[in-house]
Amino acid sequence: MPDSAILVISGTNRPQAHALQVARVLEGEYRALGAAVQLLSLAELPPEAFDPSVYATKPTSVTAIQGRVLCAAGLHIVTPEYNGSFPGILKYFVDLLKFPESFMRKPVAFVGEAQGMWGGLRSVEQLIQIFGYRNAHIFPDRVFIPGVDAKFDADGKLLDAAIGKRLKDQAAGFHQFVQCVVTAR
Repeated sequence: MPDSAILVISGTNRPQAHALQVARVLEGEYRALGAAVQLLSLAELPPEAFDPSVYATKPTSVTAIQGRVLCAAGLHIVTPEYNGSFPGILKYFVDLLKFPESFMRKPVAFVGEAQGMWGGLRSVEQLIQIFGYRNAHIFPDRVFIPGVDAKFDADGKLLDAAIGKRLKDQAAGFHQFVQCVVTAR
């Protein structure tokens, strides 16, 4: 992964997740901007990532994923809200990564999505606390997508133009933010 790439993370491992659909929209927005971008779905975590020994000794497959985070110029995290919080798999993923360097001064943006009317607000607010603790540079413009089930068609195409514009604007702003942080290093 080139150091200038933004890593868009779909923060769940559920099949047919809306978070992955949103992440793909963001990936397309970054490509339209000419930005280097990669997508990581937590559904890609290998089975060995769940072995209790992974905290002491990381298998090659886990270090490869960890390397993608370390090399990313910025992280754009899409999280659903499950039971009033972000998915456990996302917390597990954060816990697997090197401390403190994985998020230290790393630009991070957030999108929350949920079926409820707050659109993942609680999950994003909780993640901001964790990433702030880890000394990430938090991009202040967040996007929340309420009623997410009705926002995509059966093929995964975003149907809501207002949400599409917010995602587009967030991607453009975050791309600039990342460039400023990387240049300042």
